[in-house]
Amino acid sequence: MSSPPLASGPGGPAALRPLLDTVLDALRDGAETRGGPLPAGGPQAVARHVRDTVGEVLPREGSDDALRLLVHTLAAGAADPADPLCAAHLHCPPLAVATAADLAASALNPSLDSWDQAPAASALEALVTDALAAEIYAPTPTDPEHRGDADPPEANTQPKKGAAVVTTGGTESNQLALLLAREAHHGTTLVCGANAHHSLRRAAWLLGLPDPVVVPAPAGTMDPAALDDALTELRRPRGSFTVAATAGTTDAGLIDPLTDIADLCAAHGARLHVDAAYGGGLLLSDRHRSRLDGLARAHTVTLDLHKLGWQPVAAGLLAVQNPHDLHVLNHPTDYLNADDDTRAGLPDLLGRSLRTSRRPDILKIAITLKTLGRQGLGALVDRVCALAQELATLVEAHPAFDLYDRPTLSTVLFRPAHATDDTVAALRRTLLTEGHAVLGRAAPDGRLWLKATLLNPHTRPDDLAALLKLVEGHTAR
Repeated sequence: MSSPPLASGPGGPAALRPLLDTVLDALRDGAETRGGPLPAGGPQAVARHVRDTVGEVLPREGSDDALRLLVHTLAAGAADPADPLCAAHLHCPPLAVATAADLAASALNPSLDSWDQAPAASALEALVTDALAAEIYAPTPTDPEHRGDADPPEANTQPKKGAAVVTTGGTESNQLALLLAREAHHGTTLVCGANAHHSLRRAAWLLGLPDPVVVPAPAGTMDPAALDDALTELRRPRGSFTVAATAGTTDAGLIDPLTDIADLCAAHGARLHVDAAYGGGLLLSDRHRSRLDGLARAHTVTLDLHKLGWQPVAAGLLAVQNPHDLHVLNHPTDYLNADDDTRAGLPDLLGRSLRTSRRPDILKIAITLKTLGRQGLGALVDRVCALAQELATLVEAHPAFDLYDRPTLSTVLFRPAHATDDTVAALRRTLLTEGHAVLGRAAPDGRLWLKATLLNPHTRPDDLAALLKLVEGHTAR
């Protein structure tokens, strides 16, 4: 029996080419089999189909048809984020060019834990992360040096250019941000809004930090007056503390008042982290970038380009205002970053991540940035934000629906008028089970709302109208 071909090396492209045809055909046929945004039948039906199709997972003898069969099965049973009626989560349809780049990354399979495994990939990662950090920490008109205010504590000692590391997404970035805060100040207490992402509280638990201090967010964003009160009370007895603000909440896509929060952190000597996993994409838009004024004053910033960046998962980053903060990640191990190798000029890559083995996710990001440029990516951001406004207008004009509020980003919350929470929940599950639509759920005011997260720039106004008609037709009367 001959050995199976490899994906890289001189024969790699020739071996991959027919396999790619098989994959692409199976993706097409699977989508046709599905016939909508997700498979009908619900969890049990999907699990049964997968089980019956796969059969024995590890048979004694292999099958040449396994690639076609399993890709078709996955595609037929997928929730397709490229379908306009699949709009529940911050789960974007990836760009074709980014997905093609991901293939190259998988074929070459460099691992970014030592230079001798990823020579070009490590250099590319350094270039792109520096550029993105500079984008985040570019001075804005509301920065103190532009307003004539006194610089906040530490600002005069921290370089504005910043640095960034690649992560698997917002959860890892938030955890890393709190780790850096803890190490910079020999411990810290997290202060976050009631609207903060759950990963921040979880990170505090994982890192052995005190229970977070949760500040009210009565309108969905952190209340600066309540934050001021909390920081005043914490200032002496609790020592160091880190305020985590949010730029793009997962429920309604709201942005905390970043400039006000940065001012309070400066006045109280607090460290500032901004979770901009969702809203950070506004940096790419000339039209919407000003909504992130104050972001450059954060010590750390979470950014996910597999949301408003249209990358395949994973494509997260953590930016730091002061590159020195990352030094705590440096840990020597002789087989990866021996001192004599480092002195001889081989880059030490272990200090770029909490992980050891990691794939070059930076390649798809770099190719996307270079292919579309700021103008192209900004247009995509503008488009999905405009779609959200269009959907909100349709909801407002429709007597059968209530709108939660005008959208800030690309998330729209709505619900059937006069419906109970149980009705809203059942409606959503019915749409899922029948395979008609994928909508999320949120309860920002204690009531349950349907959530449409619009991340598909190819969605048309007719698709939005069809979504509302579908929801209306499934609403119990």
